[in-house]
Order: sequence, then C-alpha cells, then structure tokens
Amino acid sequence: MSTLKITSQQVAERAGVSQSAVSRVYTPGASSSKKTVDKVRKAAAELGYRPNVLARAMVSGKSRIIGLIVAYLENQFYPEALERLSNALQQRGYHVLIFMAKQTTGNIDSVVEEILDYQVDGIIVASVAMSSELSERCRAAGVPMVLFNRSQDDPNMSAVTSDNYAGGRKVADFLLAAGHRKIGYIAGWEGASTQRDREAGFVAALKEEDVNLHSRAKGEFVMAKAVEATRKMFAEDPPEAVFVANDHMAIAVIDTLRFELNYKVPDDVSVVGFDDVPAAGWPAYNLTTVRQPANRMVTNTVDILLDQIENQQSEPRRITIDGPLIVRGSAHIPEGWNT
Repeated sequence: MSTLKITSQQVAERAGVSQSAVSRVYTPGASSSKKTVDKVRKAAAELGYRPNVLARAMVSGKSRIIGLIVAYLENQFYPEALERLSNALQQRGYHVLIFMAKQTTGNIDSVVEEILDYQVDGIIVASVAMSSELSERCRAAGVPMVLFNRSQDDPNMSAVTSDNYAGGRKVADFLLAAGHRKIGYIAGWEGASTQRDREAGFVAALKEEDVNLHSRAKGEFVMAKAVEATRKMFAEDPPEAVFVANDHMAIAVIDTLRFELNYKVPDDVSVVGFDDVPAAGWPAYNLTTVRQPANRMVTNTVDILLDQIENQQSEPRRITIDGPLIVRGSAHIPEGWNT
C-alpha cells in the first residue's frame, strides 16, 4: 500500500475539474454544482483523499473549530445541551472540540491555554466559572467567547441563560399557592450564577408573602451531597416542601426521602426541581420542575458566537430566556392551578 499522501490536484485530474473546484467542494458555505460535487467526491473516494483541514485553516486564518469547555456532565441537562450545540454548529459548517474542566476556576487557565493552541475560531463555556482575566485574554487573542447557562458580572462577556431568577419565583408562588409555609431549599454550588439567581428569586417571592425560608442545606449540584443535605434538613423540624436547585439533586432527594427516611412524596413533602431533564418525566420521579428552554438557549448561543466571529466589532450580548414551570406529581398541586 502506498504511503504517499493524495493531493487535491490529483483529485482534480481524476475528476476532470480544476483544483479550485475541489477546494470549493470541501469549503463550508462555498458554492458548487451537484454534478461537480458528485464527480469530486467520487474521485476522492477512489483515491482515498481526505482534505487537510488544518492546512486550509492556516491559509484562510479560520479553523472552523469551536472550543467547548464543560464540566459536570453527571447532570443530564448538559449532555443533551452539548449534543444540540454540536449539531447546531455543524449545520453552520463548524466542528466542536470538547475540553473538560472543573466547576471552579482552578484549572480553567490551563484549559483555555490549550484551547487557544488549537487556533479555534471561538469558545463556548458551559457550567464553568470564568474569570474576567481569562475573558480578556481570549479577546486579546481575537477569539470570541460566549457563556452557556452561566453569567458573569463582566459586561464584556456574552452570556445566554434561562431566566433563573424568574424560575425561582415561579417555584415559590407554586408552593405558597399549595398552602406550604415551612419551605426548605437545597442549594447548588455557591459559585454558580444559576444557583445564586434561582435562590434569590425564590427567597424574594417568599418574603413578599411574609414567609421566611424554613431551612437551607447545600448540595453543591452533587448527588451524594444532596443526600447528605436531605438527611440534615429532615433530621429535626422537617419542612413541608423543598425546592432543589436542579433536577440532578432533586432525584437524589426524592430517593432519600422515600427509601431511607420513609417519607411519601408528595403526601408528606412536596419536592420541586429545576432543569426538566429526561429523568424528571420518568414515572418513578414524576418531578415538578422549571424547564430550561435548551433549544432556544442553544440557538442564541450559536448565533451570538458566530456573529462575533464574523464581525469583530459585534457588541457583547446577555440573553435570559424564560422557562415554564412543568407541573407533575412530586408536589401538591394548588386547587384550581392551571397545568
């Protein structure tokens, strides 16, 4: 078997077209007739030709690669969101390189440096805390960045989130309407804007009805810690209802209440989550939760990032998208509540 690399010129000669025609066939967004595309791809297949994407990137200055930094894949929301992001970017002619990080800012610096080494055209940061210094480093390198399901105080950083504050308010209104007054909250990781905003909206809506948060524990967005938080919260003077900062933890809370602490959900205690991951709809959990509008979040994230790639003067944008409360069977439903 020959080890010589097949060139685009050889493909052009086999297909009976120009070398530039071969280049157009393999350039996303370029125009070629179906007849030319068919001839070029047939010749390429016969010769075993593969286009050199990196070489083309060096010539064009565009790699058409997006770096995606993500942590916390245990939460079902993120694998689905990443699949949607990848599909949406591929439809626009881009490919995704996924880099894993921790939730905290601890190893983000090295991850960003590695991503920049790949000459990516843009970066999406999901479920990770990002410092303004790192954002500035990316801007200096001419690489735009968008936060997905996270926000920062930095006005120069684009971000797309669900309306977490409004979602927290919806949960409080729902639980209060059901007659609950002893209401607990199991928090996520304190460094996450999602955690901060969900709790802030929840507590604000309770206070407007002169109801104070009955109890609070930290689950850190981790199942095992949510289990410990549930044990602590229900050890003495248990609440009548619990809002859990995301579904990933809420599932652990329900299992602990039922199978360890012998509570009936929702007869003894109402449980509400946030995200509406696939498991929330399973009959075993039937979880009332706030749905994150993942499709709209993905569309806006991709639109913002590609606009900034194509237009360096594009202004940062911060978008929050409202999500509905999905009423199921894990919490008492208020009389007359429109589901």
